[in-house]
Amino acid sequence: MTSQTKDSLYSQPLGHIDSFVFDDHVVQVFPDMIERSVPGYQTIITAIGLLAGRFAQNNSVCYDLGCSLGAASFAMRKNITAENCHIIAVDNSAPMLGRFEKFLKTSQNTSADITLLCANIQDIAIENASVVVLNFTLQFLPLADRAQLLEKIYHGLLPNGALIISEKLAFDDARQQAMQIDLHHAFKKAQGYSEMEISQKRTALENVLIPETFAQHQQRLTSIGFSSCELWFQYFNFASFIALK
Repeated sequence: MTSQTKDSLYSQPLGHIDSFVFDDHVVQVFPDMIERSVPGYQTIITAIGLLAGRFAQNNSVCYDLGCSLGAASFAMRKNITAENCHIIAVDNSAPMLGRFEKFLKTSQNTSADITLLCANIQDIAIENASVVVLNFTLQFLPLADRAQLLEKIYHGLLPNGALIISEKLAFDDARQQAMQIDLHHAFKKAQGYSEMEISQKRTALENVLIPETFAQHQQRLTSIGFSSCELWFQYFNFASFIALK
């Protein structure tokens, strides 16, 4: 699933910077982009697979919502041993799913099969779920839409089901916020991005990717009904947490 196509989408000065979208241009460079932009990305993907292996139940469904090229889906499939467990991978970007499908056709079959669905995650039913993954997905939804989606997920989860969420975080303390942003930019520079690339990408994501604090996520999830929600990974302002039903 790796790609040698380097992300250079913002390497030249752009007179007008459009809002970020998951189009064909992004799809071509996405594996390189996310590896060099999200600290700890591969660790998160590996752990999602391990968590799915622990929480997947016999005769249930695991959902990968906002699946992009399917990294989390493949990690889940590799680790799931539950019988008759099915993975549904959902994304509203047809170019993403088109490339995901190519990866799927060349991958080895394992016990859990994967169905691809091109749709908005707000529009699909969540039913008979033992695991639901939102891997850097919720942050792209309007703030007003997030609680409704999470409520739907909660009601679609089986008892003892798990919701795994990875997000870019915001911080209440201004010093922490500034420091975490600076550290993320330093990480990106260490991965070969220039100041101009970092600045132009940040402009493209403004008002598209809207981060919240972990406390906001935790409060919302527990108010919906999840019995607990705890961080299991954080690297600067990127984190992953798990909510249990």
